[in-house]
Order: sequence, then structure tokens, then C-alpha cells
Amino acid sequence: MKIEMITLRELRMRLKTPFETSFGVTQERRILLVELAADGVSGWGEITSLESPLFNSETTDTAWHVISDYIAPVLIGKEVSTATELPALLAGFRGHEMAKAGVENALWDAEAQQKGVPLHTLLRGSRQEIVCGVSLGIRETPQHLVVKVREELESGYQRIKLKVKPGKDVAFVAAVRKEFPEILLSVDANSAYELKDAPHLRKLDEFRLLMIEQPLQWDEIHSHAKLQALINTPICLDECITNARHAQTAIELAACRIINIKLGRVGGHTSARQVHDVCREHGIPVWCGGMLESGIGRAHNIAMSTQPGFTLPGDVSASQRYWAEDVIEPEVEVSRSGTIRVPQTPGLGFRVKRNFIERLTCRSRTWTATRAVVSA
Repeated sequence: MKIEMITLRELRMRLKTPFETSFGVTQERRILLVELAADGVSGWGEITSLESPLFNSETTDTAWHVISDYIAPVLIGKEVSTATELPALLAGFRGHEMAKAGVENALWDAEAQQKGVPLHTLLRGSRQEIVCGVSLGIRETPQHLVVKVREELESGYQRIKLKVKPGKDVAFVAAVRKEFPEILLSVDANSAYELKDAPHLRKLDEFRLLMIEQPLQWDEIHSHAKLQALINTPICLDECITNARHAQTAIELAACRIINIKLGRVGGHTSARQVHDVCREHGIPVWCGGMLESGIGRAHNIAMSTQPGFTLPGDVSASQRYWAEDVIEPEVEVSRSGTIRVPQTPGLGFRVKRNFIERLTCRSRTWTATRAVVSA
């Protein structure tokens, strides 16, 4: 496959409702989409970085810079046999996993289309449907949270995840567990606590949680190992794991019992499969986390989640939970039993709404083998 064209677009998309985590409130997303043409076929990927360096060190603007000045110039005109060759071509650039993932995943889509197979088949996935959970932002009161949980359960979601932070944790979880004693329930701290908070975090043990996700700092695998030895609730690592080596280290140190795989965070489908394989070898369940993606990122998450190690409900929820209108059709829908059917057409399995994307685009840049074009 010859990489003939790369187009980078920035879109502005407003969430239907604000989403609050321990590091802030998100209302509008600056979303970067990558379109990559190889041998006349266009594939699409999404860069899942946030607007500010709060989840990791990447941002919308750093991703634009790194792709514009480094990744696109290296890749344009290159011949590759499969998308799995891209990480080696970009290995000299340290970090910037989300920028790399957006480009690599677009090539995976193009390759699947060229081979006439669904993306999940190219990824060795076998599931015909995936099970879905939902992630709920921090609410004003426990009572407000209970109301929202009931609403999501009625929509069919099989796992409820609550964002927590100091001051909005134990009482909120207690209220939900009291109202819904049998549901699959987890919490996500997004690095809001320190190891000295272990006695407080131990209070969560009584609520029979599936997991507590990333309670400590984003780069503290060793501290998570110490915390896991002090609490009964399984720790799930998210921000700490950016490649298979980190996953191996975390498993050997007993720093977690579950790992969340986010495509952008680990650098794309090739690395995600490697993390998946390491976890499966050691009996560590994985699931797919979300980053408030548009439908293009969501479609890639669906394909990834069909692999056998994804045994827990992920954060791949319906388009309509977030957007008044999504950039794909049909939009992602969740059944009343909390599942998503995996599309069976070649590539992503969803049609990209190019005209709608163009209306939302505030800047773009295109590279071909002979020139780059910038549009404000």
C-alpha cells in the first residue's frame, strides 16, 4: 500500500451535557480526524487527545504540531505491506501515542477496505456483538447521581462507572449501591488520590466494586502495587499503561488486576493488540475505555473490543448520549440488553458523513507526495 494522501482536520463538537471528571468539566470537544488515502482507498482515524494536558501530556495542538511537522512528512509516499509496519516507521519519535494512533488507525481502516473485510476481522476479533457499560461524570449530589444511574440502567447498560474525586466519592458510591445492590459497579478516579489516602480508599471495599480505576498518579505503577496490597477492590490501570512493556511491568508488580485499553493512549491498534496479548497470557481481563470520541473513534473502539481478552463491558456507549448528531451513519446504538452489534461491511463498517465533517471543520491540512495544502 502506498500512502498517497493524509488530511488532518480539526472539528468543534459540543457535548449534549457537560462531563465532569476529577480534572475538570468538558463541554466542547476539539476533535482531530485523520483521513489517509492508500492505493485510492480512504481510511479514517481519530486523535483522542484532550484540549489541555490533563489526561496525559498530549493536547489537540501538540498532536496537530507533531503530525504536521514529523509524522505526515515521514509517511507520505511510503509503501507498506500492512498497517502493522507504521509503528516501526514512527519509532524514532518518542511519545505522542495519540497522534500516532490517529494516523495508524486510519491505515488499518484503509487496509481492511482494500482486503474487503471488516476491521474487526483484520484485528483477529471474533465477537459479533460487544457488551457496553457507561461512564458517568461527577454529579452535584448523591441523589442526582442515583437518578442518572437509574436512567442509564433503563437504557440497558451492563456496567455503571462513576467518576470520583476527594469529597465526592464514598457517599456517592454508597447511595448508588444502596439503591442498586446487584449492579456491576466501578469507579474511576483519574489520578485524584495519593498513596497516603489508602485508609480512605479502603472504605470503598464494602461496596463490592468491580474495580477502582487509576486512583493514583498517571505514572506511578509502583505506588499502585503498594495500594493494591492494602485494599481488596481490584485496581484497574489506565493512564499508567501506554504499551505492552508497561502492562508486563504492572502485572509482574501486582499493581493491578484489570487493565483498561484505550486505543489512543497506547498508540493505535498494533500496540493495543500487544497489550491485549500480554494481559490474556497472564489472565488479566481488559476492557475498552473511552475519550469522548466522535463516531469514528467509537467505531475503532468497537472493532478492537471484539478481541477475546475484552471480557468486561467497556465505555463504548451510544452516539446519542454525547452528540446531537454524529459524524457517521448509522450512528452507534446500544440495544436494550446493553450490547452493540459489530458491523460486517469492509473497514470501519460505518459511512463517514463527509459533508457534515466539512461543515464542522475549523482548520485542515493535506499532504500528498508532492505538496502540502493548509486551509484555515
